[in-house]
Amino acid sequence: MLVESPPEQRAETAPAPPNRRAIRVLGLLVSVVVLVLVALASIAIGAKELSLEQVWHGLFEDSGTYGDVVVADRLSRTVLGVLVGAALGLAGSVLQALTRNPLADPGLLGLNAGASAAVVTAITFLGVTSLSGYVWFAFFGAAAVGALVWFLGGSRGATPVRLVLAGTAISAALYGYLQAVMILDDAALGRMRFWTVGSLASGTDSTVTQVLPFLLAGSLLALALARPLNAMAMGDDTATALGARLNRTRALAMLAATVLCGAATAACGPIVFVGLMVPHAVRSFTGPDLRWILPYAAVLSPVLLLGADVLGRIVARPAELQVGIVTAILGGPVFIFLVRRRRTAQL
Repeated sequence: MLVESPPEQRAETAPAPPNRRAIRVLGLLVSVVVLVLVALASIAIGAKELSLEQVWHGLFEDSGTYGDVVVADRLSRTVLGVLVGAALGLAGSVLQALTRNPLADPGLLGLNAGASAAVVTAITFLGVTSLSGYVWFAFFGAAAVGALVWFLGGSRGATPVRLVLAGTAISAALYGYLQAVMILDDAALGRMRFWTVGSLASGTDSTVTQVLPFLLAGSLLALALARPLNAMAMGDDTATALGARLNRTRALAMLAATVLCGAATAACGPIVFVGLMVPHAVRSFTGPDLRWILPYAAVLSPVLLLGADVLGRIVARPAELQVGIVTAILGGPVFIFLVRRRRTAQL
């Protein structure tokens, strides 16, 4: 017996008309251009501003001058921002599709808090000091919290409201634990005070090299899940009729989100709202098809993250405001707007 989907659900997976597809492709190319421009601004703007000529010289004609050294330092920070931004955007998109929850976000579901708590524990009590050590603890913390949120949210009977409430409660408890550890341990406070608010200042060649394999693996897995997650959006029965393997898809989606959040948090600390804001903005243009949402989120999330990082450098000169603080300030009003507009509590 064939299962017929409602017209609006069939439209979600139907091929886009040629003209709409061309518009989406053009929009993606424009987004890439915007990302390049923001990346150049990230290299040029800081405590000491550089001209485009200095940026070009530092990128392609390195001769060891002061400007070239500044470009080299900021280039690593910018590359890290691109990688982490793409990771958070992809993780947020996957979690929203997996939970069918428009408010799903690595921060709101507690993954960032879990990774942060694990890293702080490793640094304070186990003496871990290297990023390669942070990454594994961050993975464990994110995975443990993800499983706990899913269990407290009702497992297979989880609803969007339950998942958000569970994630919020766990995040609050874990951030309280973080604050207690840092207050009681002055050395931990000195090491962690910038990391815990989210910052790209740790961006070095070594940082990029160590997290790159994890971020690439998580990104490729997330992109590969676009079709099965599209099927799951129609409901479990319809997805099963279409051949989707629900349990495997859910497990792989959680694995992708955990790898992406764990590596990003280990490198930069917890950065919230990037995975929430960008997928919503993208969805209004691309529609619900994850085959388009994921690439757009991977390009535009770094635009938001690097833009927030540049803004933090401008408003607090000659010091800087950490990017995690800027995204939280920007994301709070957006979150409230989404709650009011979508009446999320009734979903």
